Amino acid sequence: MATYVTLINFTDQGIRNVKDTANRASTYKKLATQLGCTLKEIYWTQGQYDVVSIIDAPDDAAVTALAMSVAKLGFIRTQSLRAFTLAELGPIMEKVV
Repeated sequence: MATYVTLINFTDQGIRNVKDTANRASTYKKLATQLGCTLKEIYWTQGQYDVVSIIDAPDDAAVTALAMSVAKLGFIRTQSLRAFTLAELGPIMEKVV
């Protein structure tokens, strides 16, 4: 499984309905599970992004499908970043020329 960091911002609709954000997080977790992903953590944050989530997914297609599935609901916009552990980085660095 690959790890992804998803940066999330509320849309206008999302901020108008911000009191439901905890319920929407539950829906997000269910969607993740349906798509073969695992929502490891979700954090509500201060600063440029409203929410950050950590997801394990079998591949890019699964995490992209998750992002599109939640974005089409209209409450958030997402940006997903592939994250590498130190152990995963070692073999990558060996290929650097």
